[in-house]
Amino acid sequence: MSRPAAALRHAVQTNCHIADARHAQDLSLCTFLLQMREFHRWERGLPLDAPLVRAEVGAWIARRESLWAELEAREFVALPIGGSQPVHPPFDVDAVNAALQAQGLVYGAGWESAQRPTFFLADLIERRHLDAEGLAVQVCGREWARGLAAPPAVLSGDTIVLRRESMARWLWEKFEVFGLKRADGPFKAVARAYGLERDFIGGLPRLLDEQAETLILHEIGEHRAGRRLGPAWGEIRLGLDDRRSELLLRAVRDHLADLGTTLPALIERGDAVSLHFWFAGYDGLRRLLFPGLAGAYRAWCEGDDGAALQQACAAGACHFDDLAGEVLELHLEHGSAAHRHISALLSSPQAVCGP
Repeated sequence: MSRPAAALRHAVQTNCHIADARHAQDLSLCTFLLQMREFHRWERGLPLDAPLVRAEVGAWIARRESLWAELEAREFVALPIGGSQPVHPPFDVDAVNAALQAQGLVYGAGWESAQRPTFFLADLIERRHLDAEGLAVQVCGREWARGLAAPPAVLSGDTIVLRRESMARWLWEKFEVFGLKRADGPFKAVARAYGLERDFIGGLPRLLDEQAETLILHEIGEHRAGRRLGPAWGEIRLGLDDRRSELLLRAVRDHLADLGTTLPALIERGDAVSLHFWFAGYDGLRRLLFPGLAGAYRAWCEGDDGAALQQACAAGACHFDDLAGEVLELHLEHGSAAHRHISALLSSPQAVCGP
């Protein structure tokens, strides 16, 4: 694998900075600080477990906010690729990747949310096809350019993009939070399975290899949910005018993906560690919309062989399929004015999957 040209790396990183300049303020203070700590480690090339000096991180954040102030009004820049320096628009992902393929590099540009773009440039480790799904899986390694938002896996068209470095950093963040209390629960079960409390770095490669497949299962579920929901779902997301409603809409689609694909597959496989891993990330608005799923997980932990989980998945899949149908009907009925009705529906008790 070759090191990317400095001009290309600089252009992608500039676009990452512009996106962060426009949207970092959308994050809660807690999320912002956690992401900035991790981003600081990445930018300085520090090991995952390197201790951070608060004063150094604080000074770095101040410098970064100053840079953002300079860049916020800038347009995204074109990407120079090739010896003769032809340029590509920053969202022309297919053309850029075609040009980078021979260099063993992969480029990503998409939308972390309806309004927040993300970019990255990384080494390409592997590309394989899931013939039964008509999808490709693109496994990325070292990241040469990235922004504050670095999702470990995304569905981009018909390609599942798995970012192993971002996944490793995401797992380290979760381990740091877990280490504050070492509380019993799903992440403790994951930590025990991979020996993370004894040696996080030593257990990380197997964790990445095995649980990357869980993330891929979710993206397969996203693909299936996308076929069910159609292009109108993306139009709805763009039409929402508040962050909470957008996150609730995403949670509905996540439930469709996981209740219909991810969890049934893990239950059928009897993959206990991956079930713990999935529930270690079950929080926030997803849990708010389906609180009973946590109880089904506890029943599984207590030895019911997954009976409660299977029932919960079936009931939840029906509930969120109906809820998604209502959202689509509101969009069809009210058009550009539908966002108020959709926001009200998603925030209502009706949206919650009850016992």
